[in-house]
Amino acid sequence: QVQLVESGGGLAQPGGSLRLSCAASGSIFGINFMGWYRQAPGKERELVARVSSFGNTQYADSVKGRFTISRANAKNTVYLQMNSLKHEDTAVYYCNLYTIFGGTSNNYWGQGTQVNVSS
Repeated sequence: QVQLVESGGGLAQPGGSLRLSCAASGSIFGINFMGWYRQAPGKERELVARVSSFGNTQYADSVKGRFTISRANAKNTVYLQMNSLKHEDTAVYYCNLYTIFGGTSNNYWGQGTQVNVSS
């Protein structure tokens, strides 16, 4: 059983920075993606950024140039460095792990961490 533990959420002012961390425990094999989704009030959950087991990264257009995702594979840990934060970045951020192995795929989710951007 895979478990994701998130940390780093909180309050930041516009233009400020936060760094989110997500540590995955359990057995992770095959092709996989680790990343961050977010859900703001009244909106659907959306992909913020993710990185594959091959090192490929993807970002939402709204965060390009401001957020950076990185991965420490040896520790199965993913980070999201968020700079130049805006009010619209306010949301609950969820760590996600998607795996493809043994003819099956699975999604795992963290509990979510609140990010508030306010002056």
